[in-house]
Amino acid sequence: MMLFRGPRPWRPRRPPTLSTPARAGPRPPPPQVLYMKLCENLKYYQSHLYSTVVPPDEITVNYRHGLPLITLTLPSRKERCQFVVKPMLSTVGSFLQDLQNEDKGIKTAAVFTADGSEIAGSTLMEILLMNDFKLVINKITYNVQCPKQEKLNSEHATEMENMKSLVHRLFTALHLEEFQKKREHHLLEKIDHLKGQLHPLEEMKARIEARSESKTSGLLWGGLALLSVQGGALAWLTWWVYSWDIMEPVTYFITFANSMVFFAYFLVTRQDYTYSAIKSRQFLHFFHKKSKRQHFDVVQYNKLKEDLAKAKESLNQVRRSLYLPTQVEELNEKN
Repeated sequence: MMLFRGPRPWRPRRPPTLSTPARAGPRPPPPQVLYMKLCENLKYYQSHLYSTVVPPDEITVNYRHGLPLITLTLPSRKERCQFVVKPMLSTVGSFLQDLQNEDKGIKTAAVFTADGSEIAGSTLMEILLMNDFKLVINKITYNVQCPKQEKLNSEHATEMENMKSLVHRLFTALHLEEFQKKREHHLLEKIDHLKGQLHPLEEMKARIEARSESKTSGLLWGGLALLSVQGGALAWLTWWVYSWDIMEPVTYFITFANSMVFFAYFLVTRQDYTYSAIKSRQFLHFFHKKSKRQHFDVVQYNKLKEDLAKAKESLNQVRRSLYLPTQVEELNEKN
């Protein structure tokens, strides 16, 4: 009866070694220290190459649930704080204001482009987050890198624009009356403020106008008196002293001299010699002369009058959209 043996289990063969003479004394320990150093170096390089820990002062921009999330370190508390931004509603100015409200230690804050140009506070955050920018907080500059978003195709972009337009029209239809009421209240406050500023100027202007008017009237009466004296002198010389044959050429030269004066007036003023034009010109001359003496600011007065007229016109337009025409007339009469 023959017996067959199965295959032998595989065993690793030992490498051949050279026989060395036996040494006296204990054997030296294996070089474990070199192995530990090597492992530490490998861990160090591995952490250096694959680390994802954010530096404490870096500003990061991430997207969570479709909204940008800006994370930064507050300078006063040295804490990381996250700000959720609504791109289509928030502006750069509102974002900087949120930073200062969160940390009172932020005295100055501004946003600049990568080339150093300052970005206006009215810029939407959606436009700001399209490119990298610099955030300056208390004279410390932080370079912010924004993640690139995938560009929408034309069809999706058109749908988004239509949705924005629809939301804007709905918001306008639902809040137009409330907005107009607030604007009416704001315009009424502005008109009252302008009237308060104009009241002392109006009183000073009335006093200056009264004095200028009286002085202009006196000048006109003086001209009438001078002409009367001239006519009386010519009559006295004609009938009591000399004859008409002698006084005729004198009156001719007086008339010619008056014509020269009138023509010189036109050359200087570029206005016709009329009594109304002379009166207006002399009145303005006296008015501005007295205004300088009493420190009446004519430029400021004119600017306030223009602002008041514009505010009243805007108020009338707002009231036409809110009330009936008869109600608008009643409100204007009350004001």
